[in-house]
Amino acid sequence: MPDSPRLSPWHIALPHTAAAVPMARALVRAALASLERGAEAETAELLTAELVANAVEHTRGDEPIRLVVTLLPSGCCRVEVHDADPRPPGALDAPGPAAMPDPWQEDGRGLLLIRTLSEECGHRRTDDGKAVWFTLPEPCPPGRAGTAPLVPRQGTRRPQV
Repeated sequence: MPDSPRLSPWHIALPHTAAAVPMARALVRAALASLERGAEAETAELLTAELVANAVEHTRGDEPIRLVVTLLPSGCCRVEVHDADPRPPGALDAPGPAAMPDPWQEDGRGLLLIRTLSEECGHRRTDDGKAVWFTLPEPCPPGRAGTAPLVPRQGTRRPQV
């Protein structure tokens, strides 16, 4: 069975500064507004902000961070954040309690949010570093519009937290 046709992805090069976070949120919001039945924009913005903030905080240098938002006709979206550091992100793929952040630390919850609220997530090496990504599920059926997916869907391939 062939893959679903994709709509043109949205791309932006972001500065390697904290100013990249609101810019990334704005691009995701604009991209999802272009769909008639878009994925949950607030969740997409939150998870994108976490990925971009991690890229700014955990990578060195001043190479731009690239954001790619791919929308599918079904209303699903996939967000990728590219940076120049080839090292995989901390606990994105870690299952269960090993991935739980220390409750006494101020950071470490972003990847937990991404694993919990996305349909799928992961990372891959690229020619110039890595891409960290997540996908959001298809939109809610009619009559349930506006309800945010606050718990992971059953049957996802990610470990449940």
